[in-house]
Amino acid sequence: MSRKKCTSIGGQAVIEGVMMRGTQSIATAVRDEKGKIVVESNYLKPTAKKNFLFRTPIIRGFISFFSSMATGMGCLMRSGEVFGEEEEPSKFEKWLAKKTGASVYNIIMAFSVLLGVALSVALFFFLPHLIVSLFEKIPGVDTSIWWINLLMSLLEGVVRIGIFVGYIALTTLMPDVKRTYMYHGAEHKTISCYENDLELTVENARKMTTKHDRCGTAFMFIVMVISILVFAVVSSLLKTTGAVQNNALLFLIKLACIPLISGISYECLKVMAKYDNVIVRILKAPGLALQKLTTKEPTDDMLEVAIVAFKTVQAMDQDNTIPVLRFDTTKIYKKCREEIDEILNNAKVDKADGDWIMCQALGIKRSQLEAQTHIKESQFSKAKEWAKKRAEGMPIWKIFGETNFYGYDIKVTLDTLSPRPETEEVCEELLKHIDNTSKVLDMCTGSGCIAITIAKEKGASVLAVDKFKKALEVAKENIELNNVQEKVILLESDMFEKVEGEFDAIVSNPPYIPTKDIDSLDVSVKEYDPIMALDGGIDGLDFYRIIAKNSVNHLKINGYLILEIGINQAEDVKKLLEDNFDVEIKKDLSNIDRIVVARKK
Repeated sequence: MSRKKCTSIGGQAVIEGVMMRGTQSIATAVRDEKGKIVVESNYLKPTAKKNFLFRTPIIRGFISFFSSMATGMGCLMRSGEVFGEEEEPSKFEKWLAKKTGASVYNIIMAFSVLLGVALSVALFFFLPHLIVSLFEKIPGVDTSIWWINLLMSLLEGVVRIGIFVGYIALTTLMPDVKRTYMYHGAEHKTISCYENDLELTVENARKMTTKHDRCGTAFMFIVMVISILVFAVVSSLLKTTGAVQNNALLFLIKLACIPLISGISYECLKVMAKYDNVIVRILKAPGLALQKLTTKEPTDDMLEVAIVAFKTVQAMDQDNTIPVLRFDTTKIYKKCREEIDEILNNAKVDKADGDWIMCQALGIKRSQLEAQTHIKESQFSKAKEWAKKRAEGMPIWKIFGETNFYGYDIKVTLDTLSPRPETEEVCEELLKHIDNTSKVLDMCTGSGCIAITIAKEKGASVLAVDKFKKALEVAKENIELNNVQEKVILLESDMFEKVEGEFDAIVSNPPYIPTKDIDSLDVSVKEYDPIMALDGGIDGLDFYRIIAKNSVNHLKINGYLILEIGINQAEDVKKLLEDNFDVEIKKDLSNIDRIVVARKK
């Protein structure tokens, strides 16, 4: 089947998955232990925007060869992390990371690439060179004669190709590697399916061949052939002229030629990919034949993974606004916790907040923290984001978007006041004076925490009033969350403006901070609680004056008015009420005058 179109997307097999790379994006799709396909993707810098060396013939091939090796190794390692837990770095890795300023992951990556290059050089360059150098010691072999030197170079090339083919053949005996070769086949079939202008489905991809002429295996074979030609020329020139006779020095010179060889091979591959004629097909034949070893027939679920990777890159190449994705790998809890604690310590935030942050991220109880050994990357990212917000001063419950009030879950936002412990004491006092037949008015309801507590604890009916629409939206969510819709009615009203009827009790935690004191409040209050829920006017008593004036008309005889007040406001509020109420001031658990209990005369 001849190709109807060509794509710039290529790829490689990874552990239980496939990596695909396009012109400006890269994506790795892996099937995890639960059978779910997970994807990690990122954007690449387009070649047109890179240094001119990336577009210079020969040089671009050398750069591409090694950058592809590094990228491929990185994708391989990341795919492996999907199936394992991060291990504690060795002392040497920690020391090296500290000295170089690089991350442990980047150091491991660098070592892996260097080790891969070293093994390749040793196996495919040094070993053939060593074997042929032994032949040169046979009596009568004179490498100063050009045709003998050429013969030795060709022999070295044959040995190199033999080692390469033998190495690949041996790897097929390993079950894990065989599965990787099956994913390699899935990668080729997916690309071929697209290039044959068929819909990217498992059924269509299954019909395709596992061979592809732009495969890395073919590239490696071309490298082998080009190396034979280059080394033959270099060796002949140096040995027959007598410039170099030392084999060790000659080997080093050959190594120095590797960038040139990879550059020439890259250009050859690009040319061969553009044309389809007899000569090109003959040149491609050995590389395609070698793919019988490096590709195997994939299963349908492997094809599905390859198609996901291809479609992800295809979409990202066309639309650079698509968000990137990351594998949710497992990290060491201790190391992550140290990072969280450092963020909080630098801001002088209590360590206990770090406990709450980790509990919320992991979805566990505080007593379970000490038993944790690992944490998901997504959980750690969330914890880190929360820690930074806490370091900036945001209250812990505003960060989580929820808190607990009187034993009930309450959502909180930047549009509502965070419920405080002293307000629970206000509720405690109110509950002494109502029952399930009572009608209660909750003025300045905010998040609705007081209204919900009344309805849940006593089954009383509540009219919850607030001036601000956004606060009422939060209150509505909380009422539904706590299933008290039948007991609590919301009313948008500027204090008593739209309130009708009489109530057995009125309760309120109104704004009571004097305007001049707002700026001196802790950053966790002034920056993250709405000013409208704090500012009580010049002396902090504006809302108490409104309540004193209007509550008497909406309370039944002997009805109770329960108010939360600020520090040093007790006597002033008492004076506002004492004409119509019997007033008692009660202290909170911190021994501060906090609660006004007023009974209508």
